[in-house]
Amino acid sequence: MTEARQACGAKVLVVEDEVLIGEMIGEALSDSGFEVRIAGDAGKALEHLAGGFEPDVLFTDIGLPGDMDGSLLAFAARKMCPRLAVVYASAACDALSNIRTVPGSAFVPKPYSPRKICSLLSRMTQAPIAA
Repeated sequence: MTEARQACGAKVLVVEDEVLIGEMIGEALSDSGFEVRIAGDAGKALEHLAGGFEPDVLFTDIGLPGDMDGSLLAFAARKMCPRLAVVYASAACDALSNIRTVPGSAFVPKPYSPRKICSLLSRMTQAPIAA
């Protein structure tokens, strides 16, 4: 079974302030069968959620511009979508040591392989998330 078939139209909200990285991972996810929305910061991500987009997965950079980083965004998004799977990404090796993460979340270091991200998100959309 291909990754596109595995994704089965799962929805992903990608939050990445580096436009080229956001576009690259968004295209890879779309090609793998995901419905993708991309936001450049936490505020735009929350607008997608408030506008009715209900993602299965939040894929967010930890270091975002503005007052809300990826960790705070994940907690706010989980309040809006309690069964939301969360994957954090960061180039900083110790990024998770300084933040609080939502239960059941995953972390991927940058740089990452889009193919591996597609595979990880496919698996996460198939696993139940404890609310």
